[in-house]
Amino acid sequence: MAKVRGAVVVDQECCKGCNLCVVACPENVLGLHKEVNSKGYHYSHMVSPENCIGCMNCGMVCPDSCITVYRVKVPVEQD
Repeated sequence: MAKVRGAVVVDQECCKGCNLCVVACPENVLGLHKEVNSKGYHYSHMVSPENCIGCMNCGMVCPDSCITVYRVKVPVEQD
């Protein structure tokens, strides 16, 4: 049995901080960074990477295609 872990990679310079990905995330993984990119936007980033399930909701709602989601199967340790 394997568990799926996800990782979200955001193109920080492309992100305009619209917050759609943050709202779409069922696991509250994403948030807007306190710093801004070169265009002056607070870009999205992973605030709780350990909670990511790789559902890809964030990537589907991103209007600028700034998000890439990776999924990895992690073996579950059995006692």
